[in-house]
Amino acid sequence: MTPALLTRAVCAFFLFSAPLAAEGIMVDDAYIRSSTAKSTSGAAFMVVMNHSGADDRLIGASSDVADKVELHSHTSDDNGVMRMGEIEGGVAIAADEMHAFKRGGDHLMFMGLKGPLEQGAMVPVTLEFEKAGAVEIEVMVDQDRKPNHGKMKHDHGDMDHTGHEMPKD
Repeated sequence: MTPALLTRAVCAFFLFSAPLAAEGIMVDDAYIRSSTAKSTSGAAFMVVMNHSGADDRLIGASSDVADKVELHSHTSDDNGVMRMGEIEGGVAIAADEMHAFKRGGDHLMFMGLKGPLEQGAMVPVTLEFEKAGAVEIEVMVDQDRKPNHGKMKHDHGDMDHTGHEMPKD
């Protein structure tokens, strides 16, 4: 095998194997919003479906529109006060199951927004899975979405947002 042919074969392997790593991971009803045009944080919501045939775990996310993107959840303390914080270790999504990132629950928290989220704009987001690897998606900015609109059921309870700006309903 000549060096040129070997180089082409290696390039073809990486070019065609990367999409296969993400095969079976699907995202539906994705949108992102912020509280105001001057907000430094925002949140994205979506349903992630795992049709890969193997259990996987969403372990991170990133986007060029923010300094940092974290997987967040709301939890209730013993007094019923809701608190928001990072999900340690990621989110497990079993084979042929789905996980809803929804208002008042798990979501992707965009911190250090580099500019306003303009209504209708598409935001590139990379979801990082333990097995499937990087999955590139486009998330639409929908500042007008109200709870219980779209395909998911949404809820927004009383929360303590200490240390975070959280999009308001």
